[in-house]
This record gives sequence, structure tokens and C-alpha cells, in this order.
Amino acid sequence: MKRIIFEGQSYDCKETESILDCLTTNGVPVPSSCKAGVCQTCLMRALQGSVPPESQRGLKSTLVERNYFMACSCYPVEDMEVALSGTGAGKMPATVVALESLNSEIICVKLHPSGPFEYRSGQYVNFFRDASTARSYSLASVPKLDDCIELHVRKVPQGQVSTWIHESLSPGDTVEISEASGDCFYVPGNPDQGLLLIGTGSGLAPLYGIIRDALLQGHSGPIRLYHGSLIVAGLYLMEELRQLARECLNFTYTPCVSEGAAPEGFSPGIVLDVALKDTPRLSGWRVYLCGNPAMVNAAKKKTFFAGASMRDIHADPF
Repeated sequence: MKRIIFEGQSYDCKETESILDCLTTNGVPVPSSCKAGVCQTCLMRALQGSVPPESQRGLKSTLVERNYFMACSCYPVEDMEVALSGTGAGKMPATVVALESLNSEIICVKLHPSGPFEYRSGQYVNFFRDASTARSYSLASVPKLDDCIELHVRKVPQGQVSTWIHESLSPGDTVEISEASGDCFYVPGNPDQGLLLIGTGSGLAPLYGIIRDALLQGHSGPIRLYHGSLIVAGLYLMEELRQLARECLNFTYTPCVSEGAAPEGFSPGIVLDVALKDTPRLSGWRVYLCGNPAMVNAAKKKTFFAGASMRDIHADPF
């Protein structure tokens, strides 16, 4: 028998039992539905121990990378410590290192966590104003390139957290953040695959991190970024992205404006439409969609119908 540890308690798992069967038999409530390794309702994460590959069949590569598995089809080959998929986002103090304006609405918040902080570019953290008030912000930084973690925070009218960040925070202040979460990040292993990245507003934050991380890890396939706004003033990091495009021949950057005439160097139209006009067939491509929820939801459908596999579509609406 193998030993399964869950929330500090140890349970014996018989050879013929899945982790789901073992835990539920012992009175541990684990969400489940199909019990056939299809619906992913019983998704769990391994904190210790190797995960049998058959329990990860059909999962996105980003979930596999973070040791997620389906409990109903996981027959352990060694002792394991496991957790439910939504747990593990503990708090950590962090020092505000700098606050830098990116445009009239968005600032870059640079933070130095008080201890070791593991993350993937494109994941997000919860940023706490107090014990009960927090908002999620994506990570634009790259662990091997940046000394601090970086968030792009748009000031939302009457926003309890974003207004506080914009108007009250100062360098040197101590705040609390959660561990990094989310599966919108780059996974190496298919360096020739095309990457299509579409974002609006501060949705550029995770995409900026993902692009630089992919290039750092030697991605050689085409990387195409489309960043959209109503007007030019809503865009940012334009010069940095244009410089990156000059340095990396497989990376292209297309800023889009959807209202009025587009100046030279900008594409007119809705960012999703511009991106799909340039790349209408997405079979074999990996897609990242971040920003306005309406755009992200529409883009998930349209990129799927253009040939992208749902396993290769990563979305972060906010």
C-alpha cells in the first residue's frame, strides 16, 4: 500500500484504489463527477511524489508542469502528498521597490518578496489591501531576467485596491501578496511551435512576461503579439516591444487602435480581427489571450474555430 498525505493526515491507499477512492472512502470530500478521467472535476495537485502519466492525460501542459492530476485516474506508484487544486495560495510580505507610470491609467509596481518566491512569467498574484480586500494582478517579470516581480496595475474607477495602489502606495511600503497561481505561462519543449498572443489594456502584462521568457528559453518559432486599445494613448511599452522585435527576428509586434484613424506604425481595427486576418489558420499554434473578458471569450471561440486545440489556448480574462 502507498501512503497518501492530505491536509496533514495520512491515509493508506490500496493497489486497486485511486487517490479519489482512497480519500472518499476515508470521509475526505473531494469534488468529482465522471470518475473516468474526462471532466477534470477531481483535479488535484501533487506536493510530493511522482505523478503517474495516465492521471494527467488530456490536461494542458501548464497543468502537467505544475504537477496537477485527476484523482479518479491516479493510482500512485509511491507515497504522495496531495492538495485540492484551489489550495496553496499563502500570503507573503513584499516591499514596494518602485512605482513607474506606463501610461495615464497603468503603473508598473515593482515588488521584492520577503523570502523565496517561485513563479512563472504570466501567472498572477493576489495583492492585498487588507485581510479581506484583494485583487489579482498578472506577473510581467521574468525570474531569470528581473530582480523584482513586476505588476501592471490599471486604475479602475472607484477601485478599492487599484486606487489605493495608484494614490497611496510609496516605495519602501510593505504589502502582502499571495503565492503565484494560474496556468497562463510558457512551457518549453516545442520550440518551433507558433505562438499567437492577443491582449488589451493591462492584459499586456502577462504576455510581456511570456514573450521574454519564451525567447530566453530559445523559442525559435514565430511569436506574434497583438496589443489593442481604443486609442494610441491606451497602449504602452511600445518602444521596448519594437526594440525587442528588431533584436529577435522571430518576434513581431502589432499595436492596434480600434477608434479613429491609425497613425503610421499602428494597425486600425479590433485587435482580435487584426490578429486573425494576419494568421487565419492556427492549427498547431499555441494561443495566449489576456485582458478584456469579452475579447478573451470571443477570441477563445474564434481561435478554436481557426484550428487551435483547446489544450493550446491559454486565457486570462480581467
